[in-house]
Amino acid sequence: MTKKSTLFCFLILLWSFATAQNDLQRWQNRANQTEIIRDEWGIPHIYGKTDADAVFGMIYAQCEDDFNRVEVNYINAMGRMAEVEGISQLYSDFRMKLYIDEEIVKKEYAGSPKWLKDLMDAWADGINYFLHTHPEVKPKLITKFEPWMALTFSEGSIGGDIETISVNQLKAFYDKDFHANLVLQERDWMEEPRGSNGFAISPKLSKSGNALLLINPHTSFYFRPEVHMVSEEGLNAYGAVTWGQFFIYQGFNEFNGWMHTSSRADAIDHFALRVEKKNGKYHYLFGEEWKPLTEKNILLKYKEGDEILEREITAYYSHHGPVIREEDGKWIAISLMVERVKALTQSYSRTKTKNHQEFKATMELKTNSSNNTVYADRDGNIVYYHGNFIPIRDPQFDWRNVVDGSNPATDWKGLHEVEEMIYIENPENGWIQNCNSTPFTAAGPYSPKKEDYPPYMAWDLENARGLNAVRVLTGQKDFTLESLIATAYEPTLMAFEPLIPALQKAYNALPDSHPKKERLKEPMKALANWDLKTGVNSVGTSLAVLWGGQLMADARDLDRPWDVYIFDFLAQETTDGMKLEAFEKAINKLNEDFGTWNTPWGDINRFQRVTNEIQGKFFDELPSLPIGYNSSLWGSLAAYGSRAYPNTKKWYGNVGNSFVAVVEFGEKVKAKSILAGGQSGNPFSPHFVDQAEKYAKGEFKDVHYYKEEVLKNARAKYKPGERN
Repeated sequence: MTKKSTLFCFLILLWSFATAQNDLQRWQNRANQTEIIRDEWGIPHIYGKTDADAVFGMIYAQCEDDFNRVEVNYINAMGRMAEVEGISQLYSDFRMKLYIDEEIVKKEYAGSPKWLKDLMDAWADGINYFLHTHPEVKPKLITKFEPWMALTFSEGSIGGDIETISVNQLKAFYDKDFHANLVLQERDWMEEPRGSNGFAISPKLSKSGNALLLINPHTSFYFRPEVHMVSEEGLNAYGAVTWGQFFIYQGFNEFNGWMHTSSRADAIDHFALRVEKKNGKYHYLFGEEWKPLTEKNILLKYKEGDEILEREITAYYSHHGPVIREEDGKWIAISLMVERVKALTQSYSRTKTKNHQEFKATMELKTNSSNNTVYADRDGNIVYYHGNFIPIRDPQFDWRNVVDGSNPATDWKGLHEVEEMIYIENPENGWIQNCNSTPFTAAGPYSPKKEDYPPYMAWDLENARGLNAVRVLTGQKDFTLESLIATAYEPTLMAFEPLIPALQKAYNALPDSHPKKERLKEPMKALANWDLKTGVNSVGTSLAVLWGGQLMADARDLDRPWDVYIFDFLAQETTDGMKLEAFEKAINKLNEDFGTWNTPWGDINRFQRVTNEIQGKFFDELPSLPIGYNSSLWGSLAAYGSRAYPNTKKWYGNVGNSFVAVVEFGEKVKAKSILAGGQSGNPFSPHFVDQAEKYAKGEFKDVHYYKEEVLKNARAKYKPGERN
């Protein structure tokens, strides 16, 4: 090695050392301006001098609770899962990289307003300082987080718009022959419904004369922890945060609260393109012009054995968006929202709003693309927004299906203003509900009218939860936090209201001599006497749920119109024979798995948390708790999606009520909350399952919001870096 190269290497080492020292000094300065207080439930209350300090401490605390989930969310968001899990994730990564180009995102970061850059800088510093102070934590992939990475995951919803793209169809179009027999796992849109409930109660219906809000997301368990972040710059937000993000996604401050429910307001469209190769390049017809498709080489990495291999795929883009599949000889392009900086701005800035006017101003950014919003505030306002990003379209086309991308008339024509979307403010009935259901019943008789809006504004249909919500809210008054909890946990399974009479009718039609008449007599009697309420001691619940699930499976090939309520359809369109055969199968399954059909629901439906793997594992031989709640599919407002696993007979929950809160907006805000399991992802932490028993009983803990309450219930006070 020459003297010149030796000197160069020395200078590089010196620069690296100086950079590391500067990083460490910056992290420590930030930590000195931040305090973390853990309460009796392990909930972190973060206090910082600036918003950026609060972000630094909040993400540090998240990493303490579950660094794995923080990192995995960003590995996925950046399209790098195949580097960890291998070829099975290659096309999911490709799907992400259709939209996430590192160089573009870095430029977006560089062009962001200073206040937002400060938050992203503090976010990266908080994670990196955690890794510095916890050398025993070994990242799967990302050993240093950079500020721009925050823009890759800027909306906290449970299933982003990008996930609607089929990875199998992507592979078939772009890379058919590579690992030709590889079958990729798609998101199962027919699996246990993920969604949410939001209720807002006006002052005239509350005992205190204050507005109330129910925050009730139905996500996979442990998808969001509970966090409180406070700064001397006016931030004081409490609620649920998606792992790795630095804004309260569903929560409240002293002035107002916001609850997001998954929406079917149309934010995504598919366009069929006529494509021809001209002069060696692909072109697509648009009007009378052949426009060249933009080509982009996307480099993917994937793990194979102990090696990291690379594969490059050329993606094609029209002005509508990327091509994602071929259908009937046409290339199909997809249009969806790509507004990372605006989305992150909206997600964070809503947490500091002080009234509805300020909150509505954040909605004007129109980047909360997959969600509805239920809102309440200290001024007594209750408000509902159906969707937020809705393109203006020519209503002559069928926007539920693929439209002709060669016809300029199908182009988006800007975005609808908030006032043009489905919107409810302070309805006369005094309550608002949304349960991923139609907005046209959100305020009972004072709801918006379907005919006043283009169909693409709301493909949402009524569901069993929505029916029950309207039923239990209608006529109620003198709401308190406690009675709002009771309303949100009302156990009627409305799905079976049309189904069970149809089964009874089929049973009664059997001749007395039919062998099924006697065989089904006792279970049929138990079901007929059931009050439609789910509960741990209910045998009727067990019979109904297993029968209903079997009937749906048996009827899956029937041609159901998309806009028909599924349970009316099953009651009316399945034959008597199908209903009785499904009931017999359900009885046989109960006898086989539990020894008798006469099995209470709580013996089947269980809560267990024994590992912190993102895909949970469950074991019948280990302790578990009985759960009376039920699937949101059947109309259980307190949603609990459970199933048996290959190694279990009992059913274990993995999705549904996760973080739940009720809030009252008086002169001082009051709130109660509960988490599935607990705050920590560490199985050895006292906060891994310390909320499980209260969760099983529907009992909520008091939220400590004001500093004096936090200090009174403090169990640990420290600055980032002071404890391991």
